[in-house]
Amino acid sequence: MSFAASLIRTGLRRLSLAALLAAMLLAPAIAQTGAPDPEALAREAMQKLVEKQAREAELKAIEQRLDGNVEARAALEKEIAGIRADRAALNKALLDTTAKTQAGEERLGALEKRLALLQSSETAIRRSLDSRRGLIAEVLAALQRIGRRPPPAVLVRPEDILEAVRASMLLGAVVPDLRQEIEILATDLGELVRLRDNISAEKLKIGTEMEQLAGERQRLASLIDARREREASAARDVDAQATLGRELAGQARSMRDFVEKIEKEISVANKAAEAARQAIEQETREQRDRMTALAFRDPARLAPKIAFSDARGMLSLPVAGSRLRGFGDPDGAGGTIRGMSLETRPNALVSAPSDAWVVYAGPFRSFGQLLILNAGGGYYILLAGMQRIDVALNQFVLAGEPVAAMGETSEAAATTVGVGTGQPVLYIEFRKDGVSIDPTPWWTKSQGEKVRG
Repeated sequence: MSFAASLIRTGLRRLSLAALLAAMLLAPAIAQTGAPDPEALAREAMQKLVEKQAREAELKAIEQRLDGNVEARAALEKEIAGIRADRAALNKALLDTTAKTQAGEERLGALEKRLALLQSSETAIRRSLDSRRGLIAEVLAALQRIGRRPPPAVLVRPEDILEAVRASMLLGAVVPDLRQEIEILATDLGELVRLRDNISAEKLKIGTEMEQLAGERQRLASLIDARREREASAARDVDAQATLGRELAGQARSMRDFVEKIEKEISVANKAAEAARQAIEQETREQRDRMTALAFRDPARLAPKIAFSDARGMLSLPVAGSRLRGFGDPDGAGGTIRGMSLETRPNALVSAPSDAWVVYAGPFRSFGQLLILNAGGGYYILLAGMQRIDVALNQFVLAGEPVAAMGETSEAAATTVGVGTGQPVLYIEFRKDGVSIDPTPWWTKSQGEKVRG
């Protein structure tokens, strides 16, 4: 009992020494606090990605505004072209109105000239009448007297014969001329009245037409001014839209440059994060390799120092030999090989591939001696085809520890797990939770290449 306790204390001391050595190996890596943090770099890349997406949204909004600006400019230019066409039509209408107004003014001038001539004739006629006003007055007085007091009969009053003769002579001398003058005057006065009526009607008509033309000219002038103002306003709007378009184009270029810059920064950050992650993985892998090597170098260990899943790529083949069949190859009976088989030398030494506990050791059907090792974590290693097993049930074996020996020739099951060459054949199978798995990834690189070759 004291010997067992001493052995346990010795193992614990060795374990403590191994732990101390592992801590010394890990200390330099832990001390490197200045190494880049891949998570921080990844977060930085994610932040830049979010910022890039926001800038891309702003860029899209600017491009939409730029498209709207182009459409607005096109609409304004079309409106300006329409305004110019309308202005030409209005200018033509204004010119036509001006021509009509001038023609009306010419007709009015001609009528005024005719009226002036008629007025001159009227004046002459009036002067002629004025010059004969005394004679006419006498004739009218005589006629008035005759009308009031008719001449007496000569037989009744012979003394009035002289007065009657005088009156007759006077009337006889004046009346023909007076009649002629009166006829001329009546004709002139009638023509004068007719002309005055015509002139008044023509003046009224021309005045109405002139008022209409003046209103039309004023309306056309106002419309032209409004069109001209609208054209100027549209031209200013076009200039403003052009300026805005240049500004938006500049903003779009700046935003595109910024987005490209962010994309480059994201790419750099992602590459840096990936490089840091790979460096950490490489460092972790190297540390794990060192820890595995340290764990495998500790002969006093009473349990595996690392999980079997972490030993991937670090195990050595249990025996020196060449591969006959690999995992998944046809077994010749319609199925596939669930492990691998190695052809060995006669009496070759078989070692444990990994730290494990012996859960079965003994003959099994026609496979010869069968050894089942529990590597922990649900992993089991099956070795079959040996002639002798040198370990006992429930024993803890170390990686590389001799556990069995091959025979001189192959066992009866060589036709299933290998080929019938007569050489000893070792069958190896890895199982995880009761399911066969490919053992190739667990061997070291050189061993794996040897197995594959």
